[in-house]
Amino acid sequence: MSEKPQAVNVKILDKEYKVACPKGEQEALISSAKEVDSRMRAIRKSGKVLNADRIGVLVALNLAHELLNAQTQVNNIDDNILDRIDQLQNRINETMQTCSNLNNPQ
Repeated sequence: MSEKPQAVNVKILDKEYKVACPKGEQEALISSAKEVDSRMRAIRKSGKVLNADRIGVLVALNLAHELLNAQTQVNNIDDNILDRIDQLQNRINETMQTCSNLNNPQ
């Protein structure tokens, strides 16, 4: 049976939010809120955008962009690893075949 989420208070741009959070994830939520707050403050400090809603959208877009880039990099790494595994498996098979031919000449 899953446990009931716990309410966690976070503060972003001086505004308090109560957020439901699975047990054991509170620290991650608080860290995430601090990151969002920091990025929103940086955008607001630049003076180019003052509206909190617009700042929030810009931060969300930036975070989504970073996430998609990171996922692409992980996928590329996974593909490279799978290719390397295939190459190594082929070399192993070739070596085993060569050894088998040497041990069993016809």
